[in-house]
Amino acid sequence: MEITPNETARQRESDKSFLLDFSNGIAAVRTKDDLADVVYRSLKKLTQVRAYFIRTINEDGETLSPFLHDKDAFYMASPLFKELLGKKISVTEGITGRVMSGNMPVVIDFAAEVGHGTVDPYVEFWEQVGHKRKGFEQMVGTPLRVGEKELGVLWVITEKINAALLEGICAQVSIAISNILANEEIVRRQEEKSKLLELSDGIAAMRNRDDLLRLVSAKLKVLFSIDEFGISQVNEDGTTYGAFVMDLGEAIEGHAQFSEVTGANYAVSDPVFSRLAAAEDPVFLDVAELATEPGVPAYVDFWKRVGLRHVLGMALRVGGTTVGSAFFHIDPNEQLSGKLNLIRAICAQLAVAVSNILANEQLLHYKQLLEIENDHLREQLDTIYNFSEIIGSGDEMQQVYRLMSMVAPTNSTVLLLGETGTGKELIARAIHNASPRKDKLMVKINCAALPANLIESELFGHERGAFTGALDRRLGKFELADNGTLFLDEIGEMPLETQVKLLRVIQEREFERIGGKATIKVNLRIIAATNRKLDEEVSAGRFRPDLYYRLNVFPIVLPPLRDRLQDIEPLAQFFTDRYSRTSGRKIAAISPQVIDALKRYPWPGNVRELEHLIERSVLLARGNTLTDVQLPIVAGAEADQPEGFPQALQEMESAYIIKVLKRCNGRISGAGGAADILGIPATTLHSKMKKLGVSKANYF
Repeated sequence: MEITPNETARQRESDKSFLLDFSNGIAAVRTKDDLADVVYRSLKKLTQVRAYFIRTINEDGETLSPFLHDKDAFYMASPLFKELLGKKISVTEGITGRVMSGNMPVVIDFAAEVGHGTVDPYVEFWEQVGHKRKGFEQMVGTPLRVGEKELGVLWVITEKINAALLEGICAQVSIAISNILANEEIVRRQEEKSKLLELSDGIAAMRNRDDLLRLVSAKLKVLFSIDEFGISQVNEDGTTYGAFVMDLGEAIEGHAQFSEVTGANYAVSDPVFSRLAAAEDPVFLDVAELATEPGVPAYVDFWKRVGLRHVLGMALRVGGTTVGSAFFHIDPNEQLSGKLNLIRAICAQLAVAVSNILANEQLLHYKQLLEIENDHLREQLDTIYNFSEIIGSGDEMQQVYRLMSMVAPTNSTVLLLGETGTGKELIARAIHNASPRKDKLMVKINCAALPANLIESELFGHERGAFTGALDRRLGKFELADNGTLFLDEIGEMPLETQVKLLRVIQEREFERIGGKATIKVNLRIIAATNRKLDEEVSAGRFRPDLYYRLNVFPIVLPPLRDRLQDIEPLAQFFTDRYSRTSGRKIAAISPQVIDALKRYPWPGNVRELEHLIERSVLLARGNTLTDVQLPIVAGAEADQPEGFPQALQEMESAYIIKVLKRCNGRISGAGGAADILGIPATTLHSKMKKLGVSKANYF
């Protein structure tokens, strides 16, 4: 049928009118929804148009994704159409590539494409859904461009093509899409700046790892649709790195290998960390491919086991120094390429956060160290009189002095043996002060004064959160005594399970804090003391023989006071002078009767008991001479023995303990308790009472 000139003119006028109305509608477009509404209303006026959809080029520049489509096309409810919407289509391949390579509308005849064996998502969709649908025999594709910039494709399902009209529509749509994308970019950047500002404010306020974990979980996981993430830190040695904070979800964190993998340290030279450190931008890691590479760290295989497929990683740097790395488990279908600048900016903020937290932890570490050192120095100042001179000139003490002078200049382990109150700590301090380590601390720990479950924490320290109640990092005695001396008092009371760990530290001179990952090396000297016979404890299975042999390098046995009769008078005079000064009394001498009584008493509490007896006697004395001391009187003494002298040492010790308990109304521990008066730990008093058979019936 021949078209007349009048019909052609009318068609041109109609097209111009359509394009004018379309242009007016496009002029008011501000958002994608606005554009969708204008395109829908306008194209539906063209009766030959059955359906339409627009795809725009993704940020990768290589694929297209749906931008908008017809609201009521016949295939809208098809699962295959929804599947097609989820596909990224290549810019250069198939029928889309054919359209994008030209400037004019391209007619696609689906039957012909099938006949030619064209492999294309649209052709496959037509074969499955549209080949039986009348009016869906062909589709027209027109490229969308603004200047030299390619934006995407407008597809129209139509039986008749009006090339000029399509070109006019596409020109208008291209300008609208370009404006929408530009506006979206402006909004996106404003949102990024706002989020970065929020993140910066949050980082400025944080003080510890928990703060960082909460911040990342609240901001980044939502921003990037990330479910799992982890941040690592470069350790102080500069050659290894380990976990800093992480949130991997309950399923992953409950995995049997989780603690082992996340608790380990890894070399910064491994393929993963070195790849991140060498890159300026975020690095996409395909876990399956990465797992096949030689030398990858163990956590890569763990990622694969727990189902992590794609990880985005980036080095964290501060001032050109790599302080750690960040890992994000990502959905490979999510468009992250446009967010790379934001990711870089956020990782820069995270790097500052990690650096600040590590610096803060180091400051707290030094603060705690200084506070504890101050406490130990105060203790040494308070007890300086104890070792300014050691009282004793008899043969027994001369032998102790000879041994002390031999071992003090060395680094050998010393084991001090002797009854309670013989001055083991006094001798330990004297050895330390005569050693090359005298300018460093001597740190003391009483193994009998701590519950079994706290001894390990006291010795080795713990990290924050290592166990219930571990609210802060605590430095252990081994760490505090580095380059100095560690005095383990009452070593015989240490539980067997702790003895094993102590043995390792003595052998290797290294340990880990409870809940920690880093190995801490120390250079210290160990002096141990006990009132137990360790060889008998070994035979009874209460003390490890290997630890005993390690400690028994240089044993020094301190004699009991009853074997040092010639030292009793100078010791008594020394304590009298001291407590006369501290109490304001003016006692210048001790009567011969008192000295004789002191020499006849067997002193189960040794020098400590003598000191406390003299202190009490000074407070009770009248005049300037000490004429009376309240020595314990023990029942059951033999008639031919001096009054008050017990038949056996154990009977006398038992009687004395009972007497003190009666005076304290049965109170054992605490200030003014029997243990306090006797000058021994409450745990030691309990042990003695059990050994001597002292029960409540004896003192209540």
